[in-house]
Amino acid sequence: MKYENITRATFLSRPNRFIAEVDIDGNKEIVHVKNTGRCRELLIPGCEVWLTAPGNPGRKTRYDLVTVRKETGILFNIDSQAPNQVVKEWLAGQEYSLIIPEYTYGDSRIDFYMEQKAGRKVIQKILMEVKGCTLEKDGIGYFPDAPTERGVKHIRELIRAKREGYEATLAFVIQMDGVIEVRPNTDTHPEFAAAMDEARAAGVNVQFLTCHVEPDEITIQSCHRP
Repeated sequence: MKYENITRATFLSRPNRFIAEVDIDGNKEIVHVKNTGRCRELLIPGCEVWLTAPGNPGRKTRYDLVTVRKETGILFNIDSQAPNQVVKEWLAGQEYSLIIPEYTYGDSRIDFYMEQKAGRKVIQKILMEVKGCTLEKDGIGYFPDAPTERGVKHIRELIRAKREGYEATLAFVIQMDGVIEVRPNTDTHPEFAAAMDEARAAGVNVQFLTCHVEPDEITIQSCHRP
């Protein structure tokens, strides 16, 4: 997944979860933050950030903030739309007979539905829910960085799907280099951690999709399972 029109800037402040103030060559600019999570350990005044200018007419802000360099020097993609897009690109290179994004199952929209066929016969139906991980501590990824009732609901749907004969996968896209594992952020949302434990016990697959991040790009490198 590659961005066009990338511009380097310096982060100044985040007045609310939707916008940030940045400095571009000495000029202050209000930009849209493509992540409503807290990102407190990333968006620190003075840090290096990168912006993309989609060029959509009628926007209140010209730029979207998509990439941050942490004080450790590691680049983080914080675009909350990137995980689904990069997984879509990755899945296209896998051996699936059918891939449907935004698949309605139960009372939810699950990120992907896939099929594998032998001839004309469907031999496997798979549901995959994708979560982007942007929180890292001591080389370990954690999710979520803010409570997510929606995330818990999706896990419950995966458990139900597994019981109904689907293969079910919870995939974490690790939006940084050097991290190969994601753990539930129990302190932030214990209910999500409990739901993950239930999912594993029910046979839901958990995948960690490691990525390489550049200021203007994020690509999936490999898939790990705990």
